[in-house]
Amino acid sequence: MAETQQALCSRFGAQFCVSPVTHTLGIARNVRSTLIPVNGLRHPPTNNVTGWYIWAGEHLSEADDFFVPLHVWHLDEWRPGLTKYLGLAPGWRFLIAPGHEDVWFDEKLMHI
Repeated sequence: MAETQQALCSRFGAQFCVSPVTHTLGIARNVRSTLIPVNGLRHPPTNNVTGWYIWAGEHLSEADDFFVPLHVWHLDEWRPGLTKYLGLAPGWRFLIAPGHEDVWFDEKLMHI
């Protein structure tokens, strides 16, 4: 997994920052569906939290219960193919859909 994540970081010129499998991320329940696109953004990590927030669809809900905690090792059970993005450092985002992959740095994520 780390090799794939490092390769993706190299492809986009991003620093590699591990997301330990024992740490959690915030994930929307809709990621388990076939809803597209899938979005992810990473804030700076804290304690045992990676800083990642992942959701599906066009809109990010502001509901308090939109994101639930999930250990990294369970991500492939929810939506295969996403773990390769988890090596992107804080401040990075992704948006993917069939035939589409957008990965970029968003400075605003560094100032929470």
